[in-house]
Amino acid sequence: MQRLAASSLAFAAALACAAPAAAQKPPAPAVDEATATATAEAALAAAPVFDGHNDVPNQLRDRVRNQINAFDFEDTAPTAATHPEGRAMQTDLARLRQGKVGAQFWSVYVPFTADEPVAVQQVIEQIDVTKRLIDRNPGALRFATTADQVERAMADGKIASLLGMEGGHSIGSSLAVLRQLHALGARYMTLTHNSNVPWADAATDNPRHDGLSDFGKDVVREMNRLGMLVDLSHVSEATMLDALDVAKAPVIFSHSGARAVDGHPRNVPDSVLARLPENGGIVMVVALPRFISEPVRQWGAKRAGEEARLKGLWQGQPARVAEGLAAWDTANPEPKATIKDMADHIDHIRKVAGVEHIGVGGDFDGMPSGPQGFEDVRGYPLLFAELARRGYSQAELEMIASRNILRVMRAAEAYAASVADQPPIETLIAPPTPPAAPAG
Repeated sequence: MQRLAASSLAFAAALACAAPAAAQKPPAPAVDEATATATAEAALAAAPVFDGHNDVPNQLRDRVRNQINAFDFEDTAPTAATHPEGRAMQTDLARLRQGKVGAQFWSVYVPFTADEPVAVQQVIEQIDVTKRLIDRNPGALRFATTADQVERAMADGKIASLLGMEGGHSIGSSLAVLRQLHALGARYMTLTHNSNVPWADAATDNPRHDGLSDFGKDVVREMNRLGMLVDLSHVSEATMLDALDVAKAPVIFSHSGARAVDGHPRNVPDSVLARLPENGGIVMVVALPRFISEPVRQWGAKRAGEEARLKGLWQGQPARVAEGLAAWDTANPEPKATIKDMADHIDHIRKVAGVEHIGVGGDFDGMPSGPQGFEDVRGYPLLFAELARRGYSQAELEMIASRNILRVMRAAEAYAASVADQPPIETLIAPPTPPAAPAG
């Protein structure tokens, strides 16, 4: 008991040092273009971007079935030729350098529709292909699992490459699987994807658990014990609040926006943003247009309504439905999201939680395109110049680029070290099914 008390005090002290009080003051007055560009360039030179979420591994699965021995990651522009809609990948080594990306959480996502045992196999396959991609490009990429390793890789001019699991279905409702995936290098897990898992509610599914089940709370506790970041992108507001109630280390939102700016349920409500200073967590602002632009979100809802109307009107006549939807699209062009929309989310999170709780998580290669000016990973310098124009200082830009997420990682590592003498959480596994009695 004394050891636990001492370790808790040590961690509390580390967290207090690592998570400064939220700054509620607005940015300084806007600055001129030349000063803004220079400030952004200086910030990204001192603190390269540490992006929270990139779906290249899923592109490798979908486009080349994880056959990468001849895959050129220096330049992925030629991938447009084999895509059914002619879309090239949004990420490659050349463009990551242009975007001043110094560290990347690669998402080892697998489809949330898969049965849990299949998902466990598939996530291991995605970890494998991501590690092989890193090994194939040693001049540019370096595998990392700790904040210190990230900083050393960036200092050596490498892109620190970490693994993030997207969706708790990937652990097959097993803490043993969770521990083994952590041992393979996974350093965060998004608790759900688009659908509920047996122990947590997703933002875009009908509630089943009113947040986390008792087992779901044990998942959070075990992740904290391991030093694995709890990612609350994709989960419901109730799940967010339950996780914050349980968590002993900072949480992350690897690719989300502010719901007060764009009402999509994937975004973070103010009720949760207001709790981040106490927890020490971070929202890594996403670039996906319907998550950052309310006009784009509203347009999508209207289009979905029109499609449903046409299907009801022209049942069994898909050609008529397609014709009618094409006419609607012509009469109702989609609004365009911009870098300014991303900056609006950053402004709002700063106002509610403080600049210490902001990062970036583009979601590149997990969406058809980013907003105008931010269509691929080259866009980060333009985003940081926009923030500088709004009066963010170089020190604040460095925090948003990478210093905040490194602070979060260190706090999670410190908590794990403080409870290193605690045993793993054990849960009962289902007994084997007895063989069927012979007939007759």
